[in-house]
Amino acid sequence: MCNKQHSMQTTKRNSFSALKISLSLAVLFLFCSTSLAADDFLTPFLSQLPELSKAESRSISPENFTGDKGKGGMAEEGTGKHASSELGRGWKVSPSVRIKAHSTFTLGVIKGPGSIQQIWMTPTGNWRHSILRFYWDEETEPSVECPVGDFFACGLGKYCQINSLAVCVNPGSAFNCYWPMPFRKQARITMENLDEKDMTLYYQINYTLSEMSKKAAYFHAQFRQEKSLKDKGLYTILDGISGQGQYVGTYMAREVHGSGWWGEGEIKFYIDGDKEFPTICGTGTEDYFCGSYNFENSETHKYQTFSTPYTGLTQVIPPDKIYVPGQRLGLYRWHISDPVRFKKDFKVTIQSLGWKEGGIYLPFDDRISTVAYWYQTEPHKKFPKLPAFEDLNWP
Repeated sequence: MCNKQHSMQTTKRNSFSALKISLSLAVLFLFCSTSLAADDFLTPFLSQLPELSKAESRSISPENFTGDKGKGGMAEEGTGKHASSELGRGWKVSPSVRIKAHSTFTLGVIKGPGSIQQIWMTPTGNWRHSILRFYWDEETEPSVECPVGDFFACGLGKYCQINSLAVCVNPGSAFNCYWPMPFRKQARITMENLDEKDMTLYYQINYTLSEMSKKAAYFHAQFRQEKSLKDKGLYTILDGISGQGQYVGTYMAREVHGSGWWGEGEIKFYIDGDKEFPTICGTGTEDYFCGSYNFENSETHKYQTFSTPYTGLTQVIPPDKIYVPGQRLGLYRWHISDPVRFKKDFKVTIQSLGWKEGGIYLPFDDRISTVAYWYQTEPHKKFPKLPAFEDLNWP
């Protein structure tokens, strides 16, 4: 009887938590608004949907590689040719693409001005071996360069549910992105397959064509990793940024190399000429990711995972342990309501800090990888080189 009551109480708590998340998302969609276009809402929220717009809706997928009007579903060749052989053209002839090993495939080229509104994809294979890149306005260096799993906040190589405003990950491996991505002349998106095996990719890129506001900056995302920290206890999430913009998010995949709690480290934002000391300084790693007291469930004494519109601790591997070396965690923090703005230059660091006996801080040497998300004016500085292929893998 006690077990049954406990199960019912747990079910009610979970249902209530899910209801709170749903209501929060509904309120956000109802009242939030973002205008990127000169005259039209390119990222409409619920309260704006009745408003008419001159923007033109388009979509790129394997069923319409160019996104041209009236050209969808015309394929006669594709991965679904055999399955559609009795039905013919227009019946899912080309739902996906196969990307050969050690090759790069162009997912789409869009002539602007316009804005990407949503991206859905479901890649096969090792997500660390598939590199996603975005290029704006005919630039030669990417503004986004990231392993596909990490870009969608799943950097530990295993599926996990993400329920956030900017990124959703749904069963069985459906990656969804809602970051607005405006461009003026052109957008080009590629996927590089570093693996020894071919990969299959289903994808769709939904966008609008419209004149852009002069104030609209360009979306950027940069992957970094240190298997062993160069400066023990200190990890750099982002630096070398020049220009005006705003920082909008962090994803972190972390392997703990010490015993005990690892998250005392402070995040620091160096803004517009800050040198030794930053303008913004956090109070702890779990505090930055909007949790508290080690993310520990007071009843189970295990890490409590969660996923909300702005923040989450979505993965703990293995989930039945706590404070043990080798444990891996995945976390995200979106600065949607509190972007960190800069005018000239910008840098972000976070400490890797735990405890030793006597209540004394102890710098840790954890393995950390991150994705930094931000908007800025172009041109941007060239990104650091991605880690070597063998270093991308989790052991």
